[in-house]
Amino acid sequence: MQKIAFVILTWNSEKCIERCLRSIYKLDASRLSGEIFVVDNHSSDQTVAVIQRARAQWEAGSGFFCTLISMDKNYGTTKSRNQAIRHALDKHCFSNICILDSDTEVNTKAIQTLLEVVTFNPECAICGPRMHDNQGIYQHSGRNIPTLTEKLFKALPFRKCQAIGASMETSLPEEGTGCVRVGYLLSACWMMRAEIFEKVGFLDESIFYAPEDVEFCIRCLKAGYVNLYCYDADIVHEWQRLSRKKLLSKHNVEHIKGLIYMFAKHRFLFRIPKQWSVH
Repeated sequence: MQKIAFVILTWNSEKCIERCLRSIYKLDASRLSGEIFVVDNHSSDQTVAVIQRARAQWEAGSGFFCTLISMDKNYGTTKSRNQAIRHALDKHCFSNICILDSDTEVNTKAIQTLLEVVTFNPECAICGPRMHDNQGIYQHSGRNIPTLTEKLFKALPFRKCQAIGASMETSLPEEGTGCVRVGYLLSACWMMRAEIFEKVGFLDESIFYAPEDVEFCIRCLKAGYVNLYCYDADIVHEWQRLSRKKLLSKHNVEHIKGLIYMFAKHRFLFRIPKQWSVH
């Protein structure tokens, strides 16, 4: 049995974190075991109380126990997740690490499938599943590396332009089998071998909120790995779309800053290098 570390970031997540934790505690304990590292970004709601209640209710008899790491303020997605990842790696007992968003719900079949992919495909850095919400709406979680052109099309207030931007973002069919190569995977669910962080490094803490997932996946590609989207693993993701609530929200501003930083760091803008293309 492989031991797995789940890394979950919370920030005012009282409405969803209990379902996420319960789904992990309900994984088949005869096949999966390990630890859940929840790092809380100084929530001002009842998130911590909900986590403590979930531990008391579901932990006994499961294959997992939970460690809560409390931050003294909101450090965004990178520094906080890195704290939890380092805690997991310092224990030297986890073969695999799974990064999850607090609004996901996993299942035994999906987690085992992702584990098999990363175990038997040493060229794979990250494997991600199909994701849908509770209404069955599919989320395109495996995507092409974005360029400034795509971002500009998606930002324009015209449906045709936004549709062009969306088509540039992903060309994957909604249905399929097996795994396909993608530029990057949304970090709502990443399955990885623990050794990847030793080879590629941690999340770039110069990025506060986004696109930390794109930037990390680029480094994986540069290191000679591939990122795989797995049709045979399926989880629930009730994505909150924080960056879409207000045009000039803090999340959008930080996203723009992150994009500028990423384009400058990896020296591309309107076209990605050929070696990053999956076509």
